[in-house]
Amino acid sequence: MVLNNLNYPLDFKFKITTLASDFNITDKNGNYVAYVRQKMFKLKEDVIVFNDESKSKELFRIKANQWIDFNASYSLNDLIDNKNYGRLARKGMRSLWKASYDILDAHDQPKFKIQEDSAWVRFWDSFVGEIPIIGMFTGYFLNPSYTVTGIDGKAYFKLKKMPSFFGRRFQLDRLIDIDDEEESLVILSLLMMTLLERARG
Repeated sequence: MVLNNLNYPLDFKFKITTLASDFNITDKNGNYVAYVRQKMFKLKEDVIVFNDESKSKELFRIKANQWIDFNASYSLNDLIDNKNYGRLARKGMRSLWKASYDILDAHDQPKFKIQEDSAWVRFWDSFVGEIPIIGMFTGYFLNPSYTVTGIDGKAYFKLKKMPSFFGRRFQLDRLIDIDDEEESLVILSLLMMTLLERARG
């Protein structure tokens, strides 16, 4: 199954009524694209992408390849067609500075890179976020953005954290056309990255 014919921009909206990191994905017309749930109390990250909030059909699964966070990577699997799209890889340990991830295909060949656009937004978001009370409102004025570029150097997607309480909304826009399978590879990578970056602060 591929994620294609999508009406961008896509909205990622986290639920604040559950303990788990769950979020809905809707298109520009408000139609459901998917429902993402990160399993709780797991030593390794384990994420399931469902058709909608009813969770009646599992579409994709994203699993970490190791327990520790150093050089972690995440396998991107299609449960309908029983295939692996590739993986998302984070190089090195977490940092206060710009986030950077590599997207590799099923043959472990680099295809795309996700790069945070501003190190300063990350720095102030992390710094101010530690201040009691005030830190709760950083989601309204400190909002990082991320650009997905191909090995050809072109920018394909832009993901932005939108002004919202507790940083619960992100918006994904496609900048230029892309192959269907590669589009699925990138979107699944961005779902996992959004969970990681939101947990990071």
